[in-house]
Amino acid sequence: MATFDFATQTSRISSHPAVAVRVANTVFNIYRAWKNRRAFYRLGEMSDAELADIGLTRGDLHVAVDVPFGRDPTVVLRQIASDRVETIQDIARRVA
Repeated sequence: MATFDFATQTSRISSHPAVAVRVANTVFNIYRAWKNRRAFYRLGEMSDAELADIGLTRGDLHVAVDVPFGRDPTVVLRQIASDRVETIQDIARRVA
């Protein structure tokens, strides 16, 4: 067996686990997106007061629902809520 033959066989063997890892990661990401979508839709069942307690509005839910299925709407909600908190803190600093 020549060195070239051994190198060809080695790369072929090592590429299979990488494919399996990619497939497993894709399946996990789809499951996580599905699970987060379910949690997101439960937020829609909350009252406006309950949403306000966690720093969200009903309009925030309407913005986040428009993301494609592959993206996580809870990430968008987290960004909206953190931006709102930063804005409120900036206004409070200016007033004080």
